[in-house]
Amino acid sequence: MLRQQPKKPTRPGEAIAPPSGAAVVTAVAAVTLLVMILGALSQSPVWLLGLLVFLPGAASALCTVRQTKFVFAWTVLVVIVTVLIRDGDGRPWLDRILMVLLTLVLGAASVYACRRRIGREQEMIRLRSTAAAMQRHILRQLPMLTDDVLVNGVYEPVQEDRLVGGDIYDVVDSPWGTRVLIGDVQGKGLPAVGAAFAVIGAFRATAHREPTLTALVDALDAAVVRHNSYAAQTGDDERFVTALIVNIDAGAEAQAINCGHVPPHLLTDTGVTTPALTSGVPLGLADLAGEPATVDWFVFPPGATLLLTTDGLTETRAPDGAFYPLSETLTQHVSLSPTALPRTLYDDARAFAGGGDRHDDVAVLTVRRSPHH
Repeated sequence: MLRQQPKKPTRPGEAIAPPSGAAVVTAVAAVTLLVMILGALSQSPVWLLGLLVFLPGAASALCTVRQTKFVFAWTVLVVIVTVLIRDGDGRPWLDRILMVLLTLVLGAASVYACRRRIGREQEMIRLRSTAAAMQRHILRQLPMLTDDVLVNGVYEPVQEDRLVGGDIYDVVDSPWGTRVLIGDVQGKGLPAVGAAFAVIGAFRATAHREPTLTALVDALDAAVVRHNSYAAQTGDDERFVTALIVNIDAGAEAQAINCGHVPPHLLTDTGVTTPALTSGVPLGLADLAGEPATVDWFVFPPGATLLLTTDGLTETRAPDGAFYPLSETLTQHVSLSPTALPRTLYDDARAFAGGGDRHDDVAVLTVRRSPHH
């Protein structure tokens, strides 16, 4: 089935890994010791206790509720003990009482803030889990073998700041050959996923019914237009979808319509080439085009592999701003199996990015022509 990059398990209620208990104790002890030393040197330990008041606040942003409670209790204990020990330093008792009350109030507020933060993180985890599970059930499981091709791939949504990815793909074994769709929805998040599902649903329903790719693309465009009309009624933004639709049958050539998408690459024993395809308008914008979608033909020999990808791979940037050199990399990996190639390219692009930008999802499909054709 479709392989995804393994994620580190997240404990319930913790979207980020909190520091260990030993690290918290060490940090609190170090800060307390520093404050006491500064207080002894300045002869004003009570006033410097105000520095400790910020400890629970820092803990609320990084630690669990239990750890924040520990920091809160420790801070209150140190403040009270210091105030009682320094009884004879001439400071008014009202100042001491206010210091203790301030510590109690800020500490309690820190515990409350920590609970709220973890509650929001729990809700985000639930939303992401629901969206990811929904997407896994909608997207086709790979690898998929038909009479014409073997399709395999890797799909990697960006989840640091988005709920779910906007890239789509699907494979249909139709009466006119195997039809493969790969696309990228404008925007991210759940609104974009709605447009993605509209395209996938239309593709699965129409690919079995329409004998021509032009009719199939017209149906996909109409699906996006209908989705946009519904979105406008609810106040959501309209979306368009870049897509590449390929049809492979028993013949020596394959058909393709490119709706503003990243062009494919063809890997054969002689090297890597890019089929010359006409780039049309994305799905949902057909009314803006003066001509209908163009069907292109290209040679797809037995044993060859067609690589389909989204711009999340081609627009990966290195720290110096350079784009990921997909064509050059494919030349180095032309001998890889179509099963291993998608994961190899994704891992290589991630290593290439290093500390650079990767702000989009990545979908990589390989379509391997059956050698007996």
